[in-house]
Amino acid sequence: MKQFFIIAGISLMSYATVYAGGFQVSLQGQKQIGMGHIGVPMLFGASSIYFNPGALPMLKTKFSANAGVSFISSNVAFQNKTTNYTTNTENPMGTPLELYANYILKDKISVGLGIYTPFGSAVQWEDDWEGRYLIQKIQLRSFFIQPTVGYKVLDNLGIGVGFVYCTGNVGITRALPLPVGNSEEYTELSGKASGVGANIGVHFSPVEKLNLGLTFKTKINMKAEDQEATFSVPNSLAENFPATNKFSTELPLPGSINFGASYLLTEKLTLALEMNFVQWSAYDSLNFDFETNTAGLPDSKNPRHYQNTMSLRLGADYKINDNISARAGAYYDPSPVPDNYFSPETPNSNNLGLSCGASYVIMEKLSIDASFLYIMGLERESYYVPSNFGGSYKGSAVVPGIGITYQF
Repeated sequence: MKQFFIIAGISLMSYATVYAGGFQVSLQGQKQIGMGHIGVPMLFGASSIYFNPGALPMLKTKFSANAGVSFISSNVAFQNKTTNYTTNTENPMGTPLELYANYILKDKISVGLGIYTPFGSAVQWEDDWEGRYLIQKIQLRSFFIQPTVGYKVLDNLGIGVGFVYCTGNVGITRALPLPVGNSEEYTELSGKASGVGANIGVHFSPVEKLNLGLTFKTKINMKAEDQEATFSVPNSLAENFPATNKFSTELPLPGSINFGASYLLTEKLTLALEMNFVQWSAYDSLNFDFETNTAGLPDSKNPRHYQNTMSLRLGADYKINDNISARAGAYYDPSPVPDNYFSPETPNSNNLGLSCGASYVIMEKLSIDASFLYIMGLERESYYVPSNFGGSYKGSAVVPGIGITYQF
């Protein structure tokens, strides 16, 4: 009975793991994706609303707009090396999108609005796989809305700040081991959460051909109040797990400090690098307050102990002619998840990303942008100690993307 209660409680923990863990995919601009998702030092139009608000007043065009969508096809392979059991996820395609618009007022002040989806993927394991008591399926959708203002302090110095409102919803399904009966029942969780934060940036060109960028994205506490937890259990356990219950929690999305530099090496070739320090340690524990408490479902505090990470990105942009530009890039993004808290809800390994992209001016003021990203998750053998489950995980993702840019 105690084991059943523990696993049922862990099912609620995955709700926050979706928001704060391995679903953070860097896909917020097609030009940037093409060169390793580098955007902090770049002047790639209105998409700087996300990458660096300080770059917006430095743009050469009075109005600019970007829109795009990426198509995530991902897979995670699992192996229990003790039993030699193997399986793969059956993930549906994810389609994160971005939409930005920026307008410069009187040459010094810029105003803009961005809508983007930095969290919006899914993990789906087979219904009867070994880890079904931890997770069977997770689906996540989210939207970030960011009004932004920028100011050109000097001809070579811009600053900007954006207010960020985040809203999202999640659905989770998992099997439940029962101490009675012969069937496996399940729990379904559904909920919405929202939070606010800020995106602050500085763009500086100390000398000709060199651009520097520095941004700070604040932590966002996603507050989920009175969300639904549904348990399908035999009548003999109903008093411990009401058919419907509600819970409240706070889900921290980490802040980050981001630095980037780009240099115009020749008239056609720009080289760039970027470093992202992500403050994952904000996700140290997860607490739940249930509307209805029972002997098997008390309020809980659950340790997570995520660790801060530093990712490195390298990229290049080459202007083939007045109408065509080509890009390439690579990055290394380490996992924040400690070995003892690695769960199949978010099977996040150290990731190596390789990308390429291109832009084509199809008519005056309008261009089309394309990108392609391959993410290779390095093989990792880890365990989730609270439920004594673990094995070897290895993932990969193929992510093509398409977008348009309009400016004048």
